[in-house]
Amino acid sequence: MNFLTRKHLSRRLLLRGAGAAIALPLLESMLPAGASAAAGTPKSRLACIYVAHGAVMNKWTPTSDGKDFEFSPTLKSLEPFRDRLNVISDTRLPLAYGSDASAGANHARSSQVWLTCAAPGAGPSPTSLDQVAAGYIGQDTPMPSLELSLDDGSSISYRTPTTPLPMEQNPQVVFERLFGDGSTAKERSVRMDLKGSLLDSVTHDMAALQRRLPATDKARLERYLEDVREIERRLQLVAASPASNLEVPAKPLGIPATFTEHSKLMFDLIVLAWQAEITRVSTLMVAREISNRVYPESGINDPFHNLSHHSEVQANKDRLQRLNDFHTRTTLAYFLGKLSKTPDGDGSLLDHSVVLYGSGMSNSNQHDHDPLPILVAGGASGRLQGGRHIRTGKGTPLSNVHLALLDKLGVPLTAFGDSTNMLTL
Repeated sequence: MNFLTRKHLSRRLLLRGAGAAIALPLLESMLPAGASAAAGTPKSRLACIYVAHGAVMNKWTPTSDGKDFEFSPTLKSLEPFRDRLNVISDTRLPLAYGSDASAGANHARSSQVWLTCAAPGAGPSPTSLDQVAAGYIGQDTPMPSLELSLDDGSSISYRTPTTPLPMEQNPQVVFERLFGDGSTAKERSVRMDLKGSLLDSVTHDMAALQRRLPATDKARLERYLEDVREIERRLQLVAASPASNLEVPAKPLGIPATFTEHSKLMFDLIVLAWQAEITRVSTLMVAREISNRVYPESGINDPFHNLSHHSEVQANKDRLQRLNDFHTRTTLAYFLGKLSKTPDGDGSLLDHSVVLYGSGMSNSNQHDHDPLPILVAGGASGRLQGGRHIRTGKGTPLSNVHLALLDKLGVPLTAFGDSTNMLTL
């Protein structure tokens, strides 16, 4: 085999089998002899995570500023990641107001404008933040970007101001796109019928590679492959469940019955894709605007959109805050925990990432877009510090934050959307 004669392994080495090609995480053996771990640190990754309907802002926003802020009730689950987290307050999304003041249009613009900071359909104007980043840090990966959703319909990722990118909801499809052939429905069906592991088809390559690796690389590779196999196992359980045999077109094969398991699978897939550098840029919609999904695992049985119009009744706001907390715990806290425990070069994936989380609305009862609930996490490979509650100044456009994030990713822009300046991060 080609890699067995190399002095060091290629960063683009794949384990190959029937209908499968598995990319590998960064290993010390991929570095030239004498190179330091830091020399092999991959470029930073970017994730943009959107949740609809804003937040109960007085339960979201910390009461104190700077480094010694106290975590608010909605953000309490994120306290373990204080050193890698920034709460960004006082930003606004002015172009989300628009000329059409109807509730539906206002909601739609919230997600459409969140990453573009440009009036929908206007031109010339920027593509979305993730796609601008992908143009710089995603061109040497198999997939420039990955667009995912935990809800049906809508998108936050725009290749052009009028061309939204489809967001995949089915983790089975995402897994096969990342690791398997399965390019057609028939091939995916055969794959599911075989109930076999993708890893089983690359056993020969894997065994030969492992014999060549030092102990540290062998342990890292085994952990990575265990994660791949665990996701396969969970997907097979979904496919084998009684619900998978029901003819329910709105719930494709491969989507777990519970929000929590669905969310974990999608974030696990992002982590694997980042670890193997299949892609460095990902977007995910936790919930689309005007979604009336119910989240029974949260203990709240109100439909999401209905509850967001709380009429300023405290009991309604309290239930909405509990739902905000549920979304933060099951999505961002889980994702940051996974990133922090995943080795990457001279640190962890969290050290080498930028994660943007938030909404294009503030108080959705009023359809406000000021001030927005925004979080920024990660270390950007040493370029981003954390542990702060940052007040940007009332009325600061969100695009100033986006411009700063692009700068942390090494993207050389002086303006983005309706930005007025680059926020100091």
